Amino acid sequence: MSQNNSAEHDHHVLAIVGSGFAGIGAAIRLAEHHRGSVVIFERADTLGGVWRDNTYPGAACDVQSLLYSFSFAPGTDWRHTFARQPEIRAYLERVAREHGLLPRLRTGCAVQSATWDSIHHRWVLETEGGTSTADHVVLATGALADPAIPHIDGLEEFGGSVFHSARWDHSVDLSGKRVAVVGTGASAIQFVPQIQPLVGALTLFQRTAPWVMPRGDTAITRRSRAAMRVVPGLQRMRRTAIYAEREAKLAAFRHPTLMAVGEREGRAHLEHAVSDPVLRKKLSPSYRMGCKRILLSDNYYPALAQPNVDVHTVGIDRATPEGLIDSDGTTHPVDVVIFGTGFDTSRLPLTEAIVGPDGVSMSEMWGSSPEAYMGTSVTGFPNMYLMHGPNIGLGHTSVIMMFESQLRYISGAMKWCRDRGPATVEPTPQAQSGFARLVDSLTDGTVWTSGGCSSWYLDPTGRNSNLWPASIFGYRRRAWSFDATHHLSRVGAEQR
Repeated sequence: MSQNNSAEHDHHVLAIVGSGFAGIGAAIRLAEHHRGSVVIFERADTLGGVWRDNTYPGAACDVQSLLYSFSFAPGTDWRHTFARQPEIRAYLERVAREHGLLPRLRTGCAVQSATWDSIHHRWVLETEGGTSTADHVVLATGALADPAIPHIDGLEEFGGSVFHSARWDHSVDLSGKRVAVVGTGASAIQFVPQIQPLVGALTLFQRTAPWVMPRGDTAITRRSRAAMRVVPGLQRMRRTAIYAEREAKLAAFRHPTLMAVGEREGRAHLEHAVSDPVLRKKLSPSYRMGCKRILLSDNYYPALAQPNVDVHTVGIDRATPEGLIDSDGTTHPVDVVIFGTGFDTSRLPLTEAIVGPDGVSMSEMWGSSPEAYMGTSVTGFPNMYLMHGPNIGLGHTSVIMMFESQLRYISGAMKWCRDRGPATVEPTPQAQSGFARLVDSLTDGTVWTSGGCSSWYLDPTGRNSNLWPASIFGYRRRAWSFDATHHLSRVGAEQR
């Protein structure tokens, strides 16, 4: 793996920031445009994104393996319906290696800022390895890159170990320890069942009960894996079936009354696993299913029903050297505090340091409610493309399919510039606001805005600026062809 972190200035047609699914996909699918002049900046010491960072016990995907992978690099060796973290990371490393990306990868080289050079019409990137420039930049840092850790008074005085699930401290032996888990999101429901048998006592602080559905994970047999390798079209047929099934479920998100069917299944799942009526009441959601992320687990509820687990629904007031004190004044002596509190989704990482021609950063321009044309490009920031930007997330299926659609749009933009020599493109203000209004109209009446909960899907203004609220096909259709009429372009010194 190349670690060419030289401080000398270098120029590229394409610079990619981040080496998770989005960054690797961009480097491969945009190959025809960068003509070998590409660099991938990665702040960590290896590639992999969230699947490198999240090594907590039980880490796995909640989308089926066959769908949570690139269509152009099908995986046929998945060992489980829902792949484990080591499998996914190995898949990404294999894809990067087979497509010759490793020599282009600069690890341990965080990008600190990106500033538009209005004279030479290119981006100037300041990195830990020095200064680089690029005609086009793909920001592939991901929306789930920076852990969110709530402020707790006195936590710095706590005498035990403290870490976030996305930065799991494997040096801490949890055997027999008194462990506090803060948060009950997607990560917590995976690691809690794994650590529950090991710890002496587990105190779970839950703010909002999630909807948890059966996972139904199964092993994929050696014979089935072999069949997908040798039978033409079998892997794609199975992938298409999963895609169709998940797209069909979108109807309930868009018409919330249909969620009643899933809610009955969710309640039955809880009642089957938890007999204690007091605990069952604590774990019963009070909002419409789908308003927050629906979680999948077969062992979360059984783990919480064990005698060494206590679930508390009051907040944490402060920490002491010996433990945590909740909002009711009760002291909980603990040895370890683990945060399963998700990620900072208020903005994409680095957007506060991306400065356009007007000297304003992208995050400043956005304010509290980010907008981007096709969730990908932002007016005032030429030749800058956001992977997993505003309204690219999904509530019902694989975001990898959205990434591939984004790359179709970016490919069209880069091709337009390439065919006209030195050129730049950015969306018109009208196109960007039009896309935002489209998202608003598609969101209206859906479970995400009418489900009776507060979620990371909605920004501080109450607007959905995170999810694409319709079908993947609908987004892909819009991204399929680059429409120059929706963009401002500059060829040489002339604005068009």
